[in-house]
Amino acid sequence: MKTSALHTCSWDAWFVDNSPPAQSPAWRVSDDESRFSPAMLFAAAKMYYEEDATQATIAEKLGTSRATVSRLLTEARRRGIVRIEVRNPVELDHNALVEQLELTLGLRKVYLSAQLPAPTATQTIESIFGRYLAPAVSRALADIGMVAGDILLVSSGRTVYEVAQYDLPRIPGILVAPTVGGADQPEEWYQTNEITRLMSNRLGGRPNYLFAPALPGPELYDTLRNDPAIQRVLQLWPAAKCALLGIGAPPLLRADIPSFVPTFAATMREAVGDVCSRFYDRFGKAVNFPGRDRLIAIELSVLEQIPVTIGVAVGTNKVPSIQAGARAGYFNTLVTDPLTAQQLIATD
Repeated sequence: MKTSALHTCSWDAWFVDNSPPAQSPAWRVSDDESRFSPAMLFAAAKMYYEEDATQATIAEKLGTSRATVSRLLTEARRRGIVRIEVRNPVELDHNALVEQLELTLGLRKVYLSAQLPAPTATQTIESIFGRYLAPAVSRALADIGMVAGDILLVSSGRTVYEVAQYDLPRIPGILVAPTVGGADQPEEWYQTNEITRLMSNRLGGRPNYLFAPALPGPELYDTLRNDPAIQRVLQLWPAAKCALLGIGAPPLLRADIPSFVPTFAATMREAVGDVCSRFYDRFGKAVNFPGRDRLIAIELSVLEQIPVTIGVAVGTNKVPSIQAGARAGYFNTLVTDPLTAQQLIATD
């Protein structure tokens, strides 16, 4: 039975226009597979795979038996004259989805994870998305080609924290630094130094900690900004080769948000998302809020200059956040799941 897989026949250039006559030794068929000539193997493979001839027809044309034709085809595959490629239809669908989303949002690259299962009473999306997203994040990081001495920035947030629980590509000597100060909340995903430590361990890199709150008081802000240890980390930001960023949902729809974010502020009603606690509206324009001028976090304008910025997000609630952030150029690479990708395209 013929396979429906893709077949590619290869042959020497001399054979294309100079097939030997049937009586030529090059066409001579032997029952010994090791003595099958390349010309005979190619002739059988070409008739079978490209001309859709039956084995009986091939046997008649070559003056041999169907059993020998079967051996010819097997030997042609073994010698590499025939290459068979079987494509997973899911991967083909994903490739088309990736290309369409890249075009829709103007992204440099999109990486799709396996589809996340629907949440249940005992299993939330947050409890599993690290396991699903980490392989796609790994591919994204590996494709950059970072080496020892390169700088990777990491944001705070549940998504990046959960990804850091799983295996990532080893990049010994890479420098890892946070993009935002810490928050006075017990949850680990608000502690960017902890995320920096986890990422460094996974990658085999060297952590650079930022010992400062994300939003210090007015009296403390100037002191912290001028501290040499803090300055050392802040100077890594514009020199980074890559930033790995969580993408926050609209702040007024979030049940979990850093305590320093003034959700009561009227301007926050305009915000559809954030990266590194830098909030933006549906047009990607930065949203001001009380204390924003004291925020110890990478500026959106600096993010735009980093060569590779990888946003990681899934979920319907983050669709407007992803769309606005991508179009504004705050990240140029996206890691998400197929369902979120479809929603991003459908609501564009």
